[in-house]
Amino acid sequence: MSFQLDGHVALVTGSSRGLGKDIALALGRAGAKVAFNYLHNEEVAARTFAEFTAAGGQGLLVRGDAASEGDVQRMVDEVSTTLGAVDILVPNATPDQPQKPIEEYGWQDCQAMIDFFIKSPFLLTKACLAPMKAARWGRIINITSEVYHRSHGDFVAYVSAKGGQIGLTRSLATELAPHGITVNSVAPGWIPTERHAHDPQEAKDAYLAMIPAGRWGTPRDVGDAVLYFASEEASFVTGQTLCVNGGMTPW
Repeated sequence: MSFQLDGHVALVTGSSRGLGKDIALALGRAGAKVAFNYLHNEEVAARTFAEFTAAGGQGLLVRGDAASEGDVQRMVDEVSTTLGAVDILVPNATPDQPQKPIEEYGWQDCQAMIDFFIKSPFLLTKACLAPMKAARWGRIINITSEVYHRSHGDFVAYVSAKGGQIGLTRSLATELAPHGITVNSVAPGWIPTERHAHDPQEAKDAYLAMIPAGRWGTPRDVGDAVLYFASEEASFVTGQTLCVNGGMTPW
């Protein structure tokens, strides 16, 4: 049985390209109305949304900073007015992710990670929560990372914020379960997207050689994992983190 989301409304932040795009497309294919969010590149966002609507998707393209309290509330209000109350929330927007020794990090690097991976899901959840509670149905799916489970040197700002995001997921899952709302996270491995176009080939080759499944993951793999958590079939699954990385974290 394929998962069906007819009658539901999804908001996916940072969904003009990369993993966010395929997450939004997956939810749309299952029948959800989908709000695509972007901040900077209107041309890319418009192309993505045109692709979605050309395939029969229904939704909205909304601009806003997912780490700004004012923008978050405005976006949620706009989506709710146009499409209906958001009952599937996927905080996916991300900043640049510099890798460097801790001596080279400034606190602003850490703060940027906290803003996107803890503050943004916190603000989005609060903005969407009342209608979910009223309906006694909701899905919140955070996009975390395998790096918290595998550890990773020269990446302390990103890894620590992702750990905090997983903690937020678990705590919210316990708090919101009595209201019919599940809270889970999908933790992708290194899945090449546009942001990885200039990564060193030797680093890509080394990572690929370690993947037990013997292939790169794709954005579609991540989108399908999010779709499962959004579905009715996952209604008794909450507080979990699903690593989508071909067996890199088998424990």
